[in-house]
Amino acid sequence: MIHIQTKFLTTSTSHGRRRVTSPRLSRPVKPPRVPHITKLMALAIRLDDLLATGQVKDQAEIARTAGITRARVTQILNLTQLAPDIQQAILDLDAMTDSSPKFRESEIRQIAIEHNWIKQRKGWKRLSNRPNPSETKS
Repeated sequence: MIHIQTKFLTTSTSHGRRRVTSPRLSRPVKPPRVPHITKLMALAIRLDDLLATGQVKDQAEIARTAGITRARVTQILNLTQLAPDIQQAILDLDAMTDSSPKFRESEIRQIAIEHNWIKQRKGWKRLSNRPNPSETKS
């Protein structure tokens, strides 16, 4: 007689049914992702460089080439108006494993429209010291 041993996971559905699944079929752990705002900051720096070196004529050319609106190009390029230390902090953000970012792009854009770097730094400090929404849920 042959005996086979294996492990199974059992769960109950809302209707009381029991399901048996193999532990190998469980969801894989999602790899960490670079925050969206970090990608946008890098893009803004690159687009600013393309404009400064004359590799692209203007923002309208960027918009046509990328297939986005001129307004969106302006939003992205406005990130280069942030104080250099804030830009570096955004570029240095840790990769995320959760789906909710610590702050939204619109919050960063609100800081970027302020021309005074001291006020920008105060806004950044307030924003970056705020707890992550996914950490406060319980």
